[in-house]
Amino acid sequence: MPKVSVVIPAYNAIAYLPETMESVLNQTFNSFEVIVVNDGSLDKTEQWVAQIQDPRVKLISQENQGLSGARNTGILHARGDYIAFLDSDDIWEPTKLEKQASILDEHPEVGLVYTWVAYINEQSQSTGKVFKHQAEGDVWKKLTEHNIVECGSVAMVRRSCFETCGVFDRTLVSFVEDWDMWLRIASKYPFKVVKEPLVYYRQRSNSASKNWEAMAQSFQIVIEKAFASVPTELQYLKNRSYASANLCLAWKPLQNQQKDYQKTIYFLKQASNYYPGIRFSKEFIRLRIAAITMRWLGNNGYKQLLTIFHTLRRYAVAIAR
Repeated sequence: MPKVSVVIPAYNAIAYLPETMESVLNQTFNSFEVIVVNDGSLDKTEQWVAQIQDPRVKLISQENQGLSGARNTGILHARGDYIAFLDSDDIWEPTKLEKQASILDEHPEVGLVYTWVAYINEQSQSTGKVFKHQAEGDVWKKLTEHNIVECGSVAMVRRSCFETCGVFDRTLVSFVEDWDMWLRIASKYPFKVVKEPLVYYRQRSNSASKNWEAMAQSFQIVIEKAFASVPTELQYLKNRSYASANLCLAWKPLQNQQKDYQKTIYFLKQASNYYPGIRFSKEFIRLRIAAITMRWLGNNGYKQLLTIFHTLRRYAVAIAR
């Protein structure tokens, strides 16, 4: 029996899935299976996976159910004690499974292990952006303000957590459904972190995460669920959670093709209304600068400035190494 089950939801994924799969099959940890859930793809995803000769790779095809439904199918068929999730366009460092599984082996009380995350673009090039969260143990309060797990390709979860906390909420389809799951696990289990960027999170112009209208609805559902049974003394965190959600949403109109900076300003005002202190955060200030830049330089000017910024950031990261 494999120690780890890797669940890959795949919908029209052929453009990036080969690179993603390669990063899994090149892991230094050997006791794993890969469950690719073909979630109603209309491209050649199913045919490509079916021709893989590696016996560790299993293909399951279903009608489209979104990320939540695809991950739940993977969990249902998983045989491992630990379950790791990987989106079909992201990439893992070779030691990811080994380091996370080792922590779960050594700490039986821990429910979830996450890692640091590095951002890449559509050409698999680093953007220079790395998220280095430090929170461990009881992370629920921290998690209500920000999804420290960052993306769906990071977490390795003890299988028993899903038996205790349930599986992914299918009503959320493909928007912040992972944050909802991690919040439920964090309410009952401590977390651990591997302080290395072992996941490369791909930023795509047509990503579902750019659909800020649907995300806004999902954020509200998740926050209301998370605080439905929270003691009175912790209810103050709810406004901070809404503020952080609006800060996250404020990036989406700028990342969308329309580059709607006015909507970004709207979300910033909403964030400030929920929690005025957020105006002094680095993220709030960065967003204000981005929105002003878009207003004065327009779409092309903003893109050029962003390209220069990413180049300088990659250069700074390279020097730091």
